[in-house]
Amino acid sequence: KAMCSGKLQTALLVAGYFVYLLVGAAVFQALERTAEKQEKMAAAQMKEAFLQNFTQLTVAEMEQFMKNLIEAIQKGVYPVGNESQFEESNWDFSNSFFFAGTVVSTIGYGTLHPKTAGGQIFCVFFALFGIPLNIVFLHRVGKMLSLLCKKLGKFLYEKGMRKKKITFLTLLFFLATGILVFLCLPSVFFQITEGWSYSEGIYFAFITLSTIGFGDYVVGKQSDRKYFSYYRVLVAIWILFGLAWIALLFNL
Repeated sequence: KAMCSGKLQTALLVAGYFVYLLVGAAVFQALERTAEKQEKMAAAQMKEAFLQNFTQLTVAEMEQFMKNLIEAIQKGVYPVGNESQFEESNWDFSNSFFFAGTVVSTIGYGTLHPKTAGGQIFCVFFALFGIPLNIVFLHRVGKMLSLLCKKLGKFLYEKGMRKKKITFLTLLFFLATGILVFLCLPSVFFQITEGWSYSEGIYFAFITLSTIGFGDYVVGKQSDRKYFSYYRVLVAIWILFGLAWIALLFNL
């Protein structure tokens, strides 16, 4: 009964956690998408005006254009290419889910952030409840993985292996498996999808899973590359389970 109750609690926690992220993603998308569209239209108009009059601009007007361009880029608007690119939103569902995941995991790349008053206030409360929920989620998943470690240890003990050797081998097994699954293989995937070098993929994976999150490398941000739907959702799920693996290592 206790085991069934524990499994039910874990299932409810995992379901509740992902529902929390999905709701957060939907709210961020609803709050931020319209404002972003207005910013992109303003950037497109600024670019068009510059291209029509750049030979007649004064130094002061050129300086103002540069300031406006920098502000647009800081807001996540990149006025390059044709107008069709302005239809692509930084706040589609995939990006919004990715953002929600980076908020509760405290990675915070800084490349995508809410700009409306409603989005910023919601982000405060979303993080206020989401970060503790994330800690509980990681602790529970880490605990479940620890049970696998105990089963492995018990199996090795029954084979006549000493406890100290079992502890070392168990830690080594989960360390090596985690490095392969959460660092080495994803880096190949990022190399193919993002066009990064393998070392850049390893660097991004480590900086992300350690929650340092510099923001110098972020997935799905290159305007000249085509990404498949829900690419960033998959990356967000990789981050969450990668953090659970790190939680397991702490438990061990």
